[in-house]
Amino acid sequence: MKTNKKNILLVILVLFLLITLNEAAVVTKPGEYRVIKQFGKIVRVDTVDSHPYGLGWKLPFIQSETVISSQLLLCDLAASDVMTSDKKSMISDCFVLWRIEDPVKFIQKLSGSQQNAESRISSNVYNALKNVISSLSQEEVISGRDGELAELLTTTLGNNLESYGIKVVKIETKMLDLPDENKEAVYNRMVSERGNIAASFKAKGEQEAQKIKNDTDEKTTVILAQAQKTADTTIAEGEAEYMRILSDAYNDESKADFYSFVRQLDAMKATLKKQGNTIVLDKDSPIAELFYQKQ
Repeated sequence: MKTNKKNILLVILVLFLLITLNEAAVVTKPGEYRVIKQFGKIVRVDTVDSHPYGLGWKLPFIQSETVISSQLLLCDLAASDVMTSDKKSMISDCFVLWRIEDPVKFIQKLSGSQQNAESRISSNVYNALKNVISSLSQEEVISGRDGELAELLTTTLGNNLESYGIKVVKIETKMLDLPDENKEAVYNRMVSERGNIAASFKAKGEQEAQKIKNDTDEKTTVILAQAQKTADTTIAEGEAEYMRILSDAYNDESKADFYSFVRQLDAMKATLKKQGNTIVLDKDSPIAELFYQKQ
C-alpha cells in the first residue's frame, strides 16, 4: 500500500512539474511578439531575436503571455466619396500595408485588437485622403495615380499612428474613379479640352510654317533678283564686247560694205523663212539693190 501511495505521489509530482514547465516556457515564433504580463501589467516583450532559439521563461501561474503579430498586415479600406478642389465628386478605394512596431503601445492604446487597429487606420487614412484630394483638382488627381498621390497621402498621414504602436508602410489606391453619373460629362469635357489644345498646337504650327515659307519666299526673291541683275549685267557686257569686236572687225570701208551685205542677206532670209511669204521692195531699197546688182 505504501509503495502504491509513493508511486501515485511520484506520478502527481511529475505531472505537476510537466504542467509547471509548460506554463513557464515561452516559445516565440518568427513573425510574432510574445508579450509577458504580470497581474495585467506588461513586464517584457519577447521576440525570436531576444532569446536563443526563441525559447524564454516566465513565472508559472503568475505571469501570462499574449501573442501579437509582427508581420506585414493588410487593411482594406471601404470605398468612399471624396471631393476635389474644383468641387468634383470622386470615389476612392484604398488599402494600407502596416505592421505593429511597438506592441506595448498597441496593447495599451488598442487593447491588442487588430480590429481596433484597422478601425483607427481607416479613420486616419480617410482623413488624410480627404485633405489631399480636396487640395487637388480633378485633373491633378487623375494624373497623380502613378505614385504622386500615394506619396502625398503618406506624407499627409505622417506619424499620426505611431502613438498606437503602428507603422504605416505603404498606402495604395486600388480605384480612384468618377461616379457613374458624372463619367460621360467629364470625359466629354476632357475630350473637348484636349481638342482645344490640339487645335492650338496646330494653329501655332501652321503659323510657324507660314512664317518659314514667307522667309523662304523672300530669300528666293532676293536671290532671283540678284541672279537676274548679274545675268543682265553679263549680257550687257557681252553685247558691248560683241559690238566692240564688230566695230574693230569692220573698221575699214571694204569690211563695212561686206558687213552691210551680210546683214541684208540675213534680213531677207528671216523674212522668207516662212513658206508663202512674198517681199515687195522699192527699187531704192538697200535690199533691192542686191537684185539690181545681180541683173
